Amino acid sequence: MLDLARLRALHAVSVHGSVAGAAAALGYTPSAVSQQISKLERETRTTLLERRGRGVALTEEARHLADTAQELLAIVERAETTLEERRGQPSGLLTVAAFASAARGLLPGVLAELARRHPALDVRLTEVDPHLSVDLVARGVTDLAVAHDWDIAPLPAPEGVEQAVIGDDLCELVVPAGHPFTRREVIRRADLGGQRWVCQPPGRVCHDWLVRTLRTAGLEPDIAHVAEENHTIVALVAAGLGVAVVPRLGTGALPPGAVAVPLEPGPVRRLYALWRTGAARRPAITEAVRTLQEHWAPSAAHPGEPPSVRHPAGPPPQ
Repeated sequence: MLDLARLRALHAVSVHGSVAGAAAALGYTPSAVSQQISKLERETRTTLLERRGRGVALTEEARHLADTAQELLAIVERAETTLEERRGQPSGLLTVAAFASAARGLLPGVLAELARRHPALDVRLTEVDPHLSVDLVARGVTDLAVAHDWDIAPLPAPEGVEQAVIGDDLCELVVPAGHPFTRREVIRRADLGGQRWVCQPPGRVCHDWLVRTLRTAGLEPDIAHVAEENHTIVALVAAGLGVAVVPRLGTGALPPGAVAVPLEPGPVRRLYALWRTGAARRPAITEAVRTLQEHWAPSAAHPGEPPSVRHPAGPPPQ
């Protein structure tokens, strides 16, 4: 009899490509995942992982077993969904994947509310890139994802994954205090040439949006500095090292030296909740999505503020 927990560990290694990635997704230590795989190898009398440099790779037998594990986990999910639906109350484990600014600006209040309302529900959050999170949902590694797209970079929802809109997040052009843009009523995308930019690394949605938008306007972006966190990006702008487009969600008050100016048309990214079709009836999913939508407006920074110059308010974020 194959152990389901060990199959889950193998499936996670298959999805994430490493023992460390699987451990982070499952909430285990890497050594615990390695032990599960070793026990599965003894049970099946099969070599499942091979050393490749500093990492590991699945053998052909392991890939077949991981595909079977995904089917079994889907069956278990349907059974758990039916039981939870019959009880009528959100319960059990609910894993959530969210991108950085949603994890910081939206999820804390949502998770606290779910814990208060539903003590039998155990929600676990992992911070991941939005496009990666969609694949994690599709492959059964996480139950629910909070992801986003941009106007020129739609978020694909694969077959078997459903989605609901959470809300729209306005993004702002942030420039150093004293920048000529702060004296203008409106900045258009065609006006952005000749600027030094601070943005996220290539491959991230925000970076790709910036490059595509400027090139559509016939401009080649001069990316001077690259940083992962929006707070770091804003700090570099405040130091006079460039300009940036940053979302309001999760960014908070601007530090001294940074000013948000109106950009038309204003960049907007839309937030979605995504889950597998097989879990659509699960009360934990429906309640989590409803709570995300309830918390959206008060959690989005400066909701409804008109497009005008926004100066620093209070001390810089820690």
